[in-house]
Amino acid sequence: MTELVLRPLADAFMQVGVYVAVMVALFGWLRWRYGDRVTDGLTRRRRLGPLVGALLGVSPGCGGAIILMPLYARGKVSFGTVIAALAATMGDSSWVVIAWNPLFALQIHLLLFAVGLVTGYVVDALGIDPARAVRRRRPPAGVPAAAPAGLAAAPAGVPAGLAAAGGPDLAGTRRLLGGLLPRVPASTAFWGLTTPAFLVSVPVVFQLVDPGALTDRLGGVDPYLALGVLGTLTAMLIFAAGRGRLADDTLETAQARSFRETLRHSAHEASFVTVWVAVAYLAWQVITTSTGFDGSELALTGLLGVLVGAAIGLIPGCAVQIVFTGLYVSGGLPLPTLVANAISQDGDALIPLAAMRRHSAALATVITTIPAAAVGAALLLLL
Repeated sequence: MTELVLRPLADAFMQVGVYVAVMVALFGWLRWRYGDRVTDGLTRRRRLGPLVGALLGVSPGCGGAIILMPLYARGKVSFGTVIAALAATMGDSSWVVIAWNPLFALQIHLLLFAVGLVTGYVVDALGIDPARAVRRRRPPAGVPAAAPAGLAAAPAGVPAGLAAAGGPDLAGTRRLLGGLLPRVPASTAFWGLTTPAFLVSVPVVFQLVDPGALTDRLGGVDPYLALGVLGTLTAMLIFAAGRGRLADDTLETAQARSFRETLRHSAHEASFVTVWVAVAYLAWQVITTSTGFDGSELALTGLLGVLVGAAIGLIPGCAVQIVFTGLYVSGGLPLPTLVANAISQDGDALIPLAAMRRHSAALATVITTIPAAAVGAALLLLL
């Protein structure tokens, strides 16, 4: 029970959720602290978009790439900026290689940055943007879109009712909790768990401490497992209260009036990602336990291996990609195959993009496989 169910739930929060939360909150704080100057800089200097996208994407985890998706939906950044971030990101697989070999992690991330930068500028130069037609049909600036009586108009990609509700911390969450925690907002509970979870996760994930030693010091209580499971369950409550939808940026969160609003919105975004990662982790654990399949049965050498790595990168989320990267760390696949997968995979950033602009998400994940296969094949010739 522990290894089949509880461990995947804990890993989803401790290996992914806490880092996504910290990254999203960091960029949310920058937006709250400096207003629109962060996004306006991209708007005024759109030629720098792919450069910024590659820098955000190459940062460990998915938070940097995720933050760009609502900006793209609102027309603040170009499609090439999104592509640069998705090609550059290694998602949460970054933590696997960083923990295993920091120098190697630096080298592969520099390669990802270069590939993302070039790909992003090529996409913008070709004028590719599937959301351009959607934006052209929007009302002019300052003219609100039609909305049902009693509801404020919601930005593109945000259900009107959810935008009006102001996020998952209101009546829906309290009803979901059944009155057990009527005075505790969901985001407060989320950050109350995220803070100690981050302090436990960092030394455990980076192998700085022995998890067993922590358990012994706490009288047999495994803090990694306990905080991880509680964190994922809290994320599920927030996810359910929001009816399983990602409220990307409402008018309120786009121009947050307080740091509290920023934290609430960050908790919602991080919860959305955590839940889907937990589903992927749990499904993978059930499959491997029941069938014995662990990915090692795949043909992962030569050109076929490169194509398989790029194809696996098409799978949304980070769970399968983390397992795939783990195969490389354990010696199960060659470098060109890993690089093809690292470029092709879009991490958890593809999930919110699909929720807001599904056609853009589909095209983006196909586009990133092209440089993935090309660079992987080139490495086959060079190595």
